Amino acid sequence: MASINPNSSLYKNPTNIYDIAESKMNPSFVAPSSAIDFLTLCNRLKTTKRAGWVKKDVKNPESISDHMYRMGLMALISSDFPGLNRDKCVKMAIVHDIAEAIVGDITPCDGISKEEKNRREQEALDHMCNVLGGGSRAQEIHDLWMEYEENSSLEAKMVKDFDKIEMILQALEYEKEQGKNLEEFFASTAGKFQTEMGKAWASEIVSRRNKH
Repeated sequence: MASINPNSSLYKNPTNIYDIAESKMNPSFVAPSSAIDFLTLCNRLKTTKRAGWVKKDVKNPESISDHMYRMGLMALISSDFPGLNRDKCVKMAIVHDIAEAIVGDITPCDGISKEEKNRREQEALDHMCNVLGGGSRAQEIHDLWMEYEENSSLEAKMVKDFDKIEMILQALEYEKEQGKNLEEFFASTAGKFQTEMGKAWASEIVSRRNKH
């Protein structure tokens, strides 16, 4: 890489040096302006409440990012077993609802078809990847999201199980804390877990609920 004249005005703005050096040497480089634009957009995940809880009049319901964070912890503490990339599961958990920063938390009772929901989310994801500036980081987010949506790998199946597990665990917590009956959330996931770990964790939650 060509050297930079120490008398150049670039030295008065370190960000410019960072941009030039990183963009030429690192394919994963994300411009600072793109990174902050992307993260600012993702702030909506922190402020948007999960629609299912809002519809059930839950007090102080969790946000979309609350949900994704605990899913990430689930992936982090899960057992290793052959063929499963646990690190990939952590990343997928963080990414799987990211398009909701733009489209919001669309639920089955909203009257929107699965195809239309997917179209809106795909469009939102493409926009967010463009905000991030394209490149390998944006492509990674895109690929993780698509793999999850298509349920096309063991990691996707595991994370889909985590999605349901986190929901019923949260439902159990709201039942205990607020005296609500949230049976519909348990009923909607019954028999739909795809992995042995998912089935075991769900069974543990249901067992604790039955003792409550």
